[in-house]
Amino acid sequence: MADFATPNLPARDFDASEEFYRRLGFATVYKAGGWMILRRGGLTLEFFGFPDLDPSTSSFSCCLRLDDLDDFYRVAAAAGIPEARRGFPRLHPPTVEASGMRIGYLVDHDGTLVRLVQN
Repeated sequence: MADFATPNLPARDFDASEEFYRRLGFATVYKAGGWMILRRGGLTLEFFGFPDLDPSTSSFSCCLRLDDLDDFYRVAAAAGIPEARRGFPRLHPPTVEASGMRIGYLVDHDGTLVRLVQN
């Protein structure tokens, strides 16, 4: 198996996080003992319980490196996540940034910033 890393993200409520990410195409592969693992193709997200998290002050984030950023963005929009500047959850459309990389943004219901980076 090749080396890989998985982000460890907070979840105020595992059931709510499981449902949110299920709408984005993730499936639960493990959920027990204060830990949850979700997978969508080659993407893996791991969650730990953080019931007292305040989404408005969260500084948690991760990057999803995507072969088809536009498809993932369409899935998120179709799941009802609004394009907005405030609130949780929300989407920011992909743009080419100063780095030359094309990046969109998803902020989940727990205030976690998920950068959507085109491979």
